[in-house]
Amino acid sequence: MLKTVVKSVALSSALLLAVQVHAATKQAPVVIQGALDIETDRMVSQLKNVKTKTYGGWQFWEGTYQGYPIVISRTLMGMSNAAAATTLAIEHYKPKAIINQGTSGGHDPALKVFDIVLGKESENISAFITPKKSLGEGSNSLTWNKSFNLLPKNNTPEEETRHLRFQADPKLLAVANQLKTTYTQGQVVEGVIGSADVWNNELDRIQYFHQNYKTSVEEMETASAAQVASLYKVPFLGIRVLSNNITNNGNYNPNTGSACQDYVLNVAKAYLAQK
Repeated sequence: MLKTVVKSVALSSALLLAVQVHAATKQAPVVIQGALDIETDRMVSQLKNVKTKTYGGWQFWEGTYQGYPIVISRTLMGMSNAAAATTLAIEHYKPKAIINQGTSGGHDPALKVFDIVLGKESENISAFITPKKSLGEGSNSLTWNKSFNLLPKNNTPEEETRHLRFQADPKLLAVANQLKTTYTQGQVVEGVIGSADVWNNELDRIQYFHQNYKTSVEEMETASAAQVASLYKVPFLGIRVLSNNITNNGNYNPNTGSACQDYVLNVAKAYLAQK
């Protein structure tokens, strides 16, 4: 009798797992992006039924997280890499949503290492029009103006790419906010993520971005991925953890990457769990 019960329980568990896997394969995945191994390895290790795919120089890990379909994308660093990886992800996986996440440097002195910024907006902070100056007059980046900040009223679909600032998907942002209290290693706040192929260490320049662009953090991928997602009309959210903040002497901590990945996986799961 006991053996029969044990077999029955085992069979029920196997069937439940099969149903979960089947359901996951029928549902479009959430693609979670990270540029580096320290921004992706922990998530990959938590997936089940993993399949690895490589397209060009970009790696993707398909699998399930607690029964929900997830694709981890290692975008590599930089704006061009992020754009290419996002295009590949959309074309190959037709995702329900994309979350770009990882580490970042702080622009807001009120934020500490391990705090997480939900990118209500992300912006390319490396597009400028410089003032006219003669040879020998020097250069001062603090006087440069934003480039392509506004779209013309008669904009064409091609001109949509001239956006500099991109809004988070409201539903994704709402889910991330609902899970704020589950994150215990710092605070979770909404803010602006600034992206560029630049690593800023000049405090005057960081202050300039914080005051004029309202940036909370800087990194090298989010706005580029958001731009591609917007053209494909795929829901998108950037989530960044502060790994350092030189505005308040917050030293670099490599463990921030893992903390962010755990939070983001749960955001993806909660989003997919919605009806």
